[in-house]
Amino acid sequence: MVCQECGKRPATLHFTKIVNGDKNEFHICENCAREKGEMIPGTSNGFSIHNLLSGLLDFEPLSAAKSQAIRCDNCGLTYSQFSKLGRFGCGSCYQSFSVKLDPLFKRVHGNIMHVGKVPKRSGGIIQSKREIDLLKKDMMTCIESEEFEQAAQIRDQIREIEKKIAGM
Repeated sequence: MVCQECGKRPATLHFTKIVNGDKNEFHICENCAREKGEMIPGTSNGFSIHNLLSGLLDFEPLSAAKSQAIRCDNCGLTYSQFSKLGRFGCGSCYQSFSVKLDPLFKRVHGNIMHVGKVPKRSGGIIQSKREIDLLKKDMMTCIESEEFEQAAQIRDQIREIEKKIAGM
């Protein structure tokens, strides 16, 4: 395959970029990649996971003033510094940057809360708590639609599950 930029040298770097479901493939040679400032794996300025994260973090561009304004109260790290480093300065950074992190987590993981699999042997309480949360949502729906008898039945189910958890 020939480089898409210069059309002279063989393409040795192959990039796939997916934005809003549109997939674009780029095939370029090392010289054109250097000229464009692309990172080349295996070289001194090679691929960095921090650069990958920076790309994700900068998905929604911030003005310099806005990104400097978001700062961790504990360690003083700014959001723009975090997006360049790809790591937090302290545990308080999660709370300080939560306004920007929640949309990022939702975009990357599909949700802002972990909803993965739970081991059956050790996850009984977790499964029960999830079931209670779902039942509470159902109960609120029943209350809003004034189906009070159904809501009372769901309330009783919640109490039974809570008793089982207390007995574990």
